Amino acid sequence: MKKLTVSVALIGLIPNLASADHMSASGYSMSTHWVGLLSVFIFILALIAVTLEEFIELRKSKPMLFAAGIIWGLIGWYAHENVGGHAAEQALRHSLLQYAELMLFILVVMTYINALAERRVFLSLRTWVAHRQYSYRHLFWTTGLITFFLSPFLDNLSTALLMGAVILNLERDNQRFVTLSCINIVLASNAGGAYSPFGDITTLMVWQQDIVSTTGRVDFFSFFSLFLPSLISYLVPAGFMHFAIPPGNLTVTQEQVQMRRGAKGIMALFLLTIATAVFFQGQLMLPATIGVMTGLSYLQFFGYFLKKTHKPSEGQITTSESPDFSVVVENRQPFDVFLRVARSEWDTLLFLCGVILCVGGLGYMGFLTVASELLYIQWGATAANVSIGAASAVLENIPTMSVVLNMRPEMSLGQWLLVTLTTGIGGSLLSIGSAAGVALMGQAKGKYTFFAHLRWTPAIALGFLLSVACHLWLNASLF
Repeated sequence: MKKLTVSVALIGLIPNLASADHMSASGYSMSTHWVGLLSVFIFILALIAVTLEEFIELRKSKPMLFAAGIIWGLIGWYAHENVGGHAAEQALRHSLLQYAELMLFILVVMTYINALAERRVFLSLRTWVAHRQYSYRHLFWTTGLITFFLSPFLDNLSTALLMGAVILNLERDNQRFVTLSCINIVLASNAGGAYSPFGDITTLMVWQQDIVSTTGRVDFFSFFSLFLPSLISYLVPAGFMHFAIPPGNLTVTQEQVQMRRGAKGIMALFLLTIATAVFFQGQLMLPATIGVMTGLSYLQFFGYFLKKTHKPSEGQITTSESPDFSVVVENRQPFDVFLRVARSEWDTLLFLCGVILCVGGLGYMGFLTVASELLYIQWGATAANVSIGAASAVLENIPTMSVVLNMRPEMSLGQWLLVTLTTGIGGSLLSIGSAAGVALMGQAKGKYTFFAHLRWTPAIALGFLLSVACHLWLNASLF
C-alpha cells in the first residue's frame, strides 16, 4: 500500500511538471499536450502494477511492455500528425539499441550463473555451510558476509535466492531466525551489489552508459570506491539484528554434495569473461557487451568439450538445481550451453526492455528535462541523489536509475557514484524495494514478509544515512 500511496502522489505532480513549457528531445513541446499527460499516467499505472506483483500475481514485464507500446504509439501518432515521424523513429531506435546492449550483457551473466548451478556449485556451497554446525548467530553472520562478497559477482538477485535457499533448507522451523536471516540476506545482497558493475542491474546500467563526468570517467574500478560505504550500510542494521537472533545451535543431517566435472573451469571462464569485458571497454574503447559475448563463446567451446567427453555413468548420479537454487532434480543429459541460455530470467529482461522504452519515451516528450531541473538545479545534486535513493525503495531501483540516466545531469564522478550507491542500498529500506526482497518473499512463503522487514526499517535507514556520509567524507576528492 505504501507504493500505491506514493504512486498516487506522483500523479499529483503531473500538473507541476506540465506547467513548465519545456521542449522535448525533438525540439517541440509535448509536456502540456494530453498525449504527454496520458503517457505519464500510463507509466505510473504500470509502475503500480509492478510494485503490486506479489499481491496480484502478474509478472512485472507484462504491464511495463504494454505501457511502452502505448506510450510510443501515442508518440508516433502525435509526431505523424504534427511534424512527421522521423525524429520519433530515431529516438525509438536509440532506446532499442540502449536496451540491446544491456540485455545481451545480462543474458551472458545469467547464462554463466545457470551453468554454475547445473554443475552443482551452489548446491555444494549450501551443503558446505550446513556441515559447519554453526550457532544461529554464527550462521547469521556467515551467510550475510558470504552474500555481501558473492553478490558483486553473481548479482544481488541470484545471490539472495541462493543464500535464501541455504537458510530455508537448513532451518525451516525457527520462524524468528529465518525471518531475521532473510532480512539480513536482502541487506547484504543489495549492499554488495552496489560496489560492482556486475552486482546489480543499476550499477551495470551506469557502467554501460560510459558516463563522462566533470572529474573523470565512471570506469570499472570506480565502483570499488563504494566498498566501505556499502559495507557500512549492511553492518549497521545487521549489528542491531544480531541481538535479536535466538540462542542455540544448528543441527544438520544433510549429506555433502560434490560439484560436477567442469565446475571449476566454468568459474575460471566467468572470471576471464569479466576481464575480457573490462579490457574491451577500458582499453579498446568498445562496448563491454562485445567483451561478454566473447566470454559466452568461451563457455560454448568449453561446453562442447564437456559434451564430447561426457560419460553415460555421469548421468546416474548427477543433479542440478532449479532457478531459485533450492530444488534438486535429476539430470542425465550432458552439458548444453543453450539450455542454460533458455533458463535465463526472461521476465526480468523483458521488464527491463519496457522500462527503458517507457523512460525513453518520456524523455523524448521533455518530462525528464523538467524533472532534472527541479532535482539537480533547484535542490542540488547531493540532496537530489539521496532523495532518489530513498525513492527507489518505493519505485524500485531499475526504473529510478533509468530515469536518472536519461536525465543525464551534469555531475562529478563522486555524485554519479553517490546516486549509484543510494539507488542500490535504498531498495533495502522496504522488502518490496528491490528484486532481491520481492523474490525472497516469494521463496520464503510467509516466513519473510513486508511487515517483518518494516520493523527494521529505522535501523536500515540509519545504515543508509551513515553510508552516504561515509561516501561524502571518504571520496570527497571525487566531488
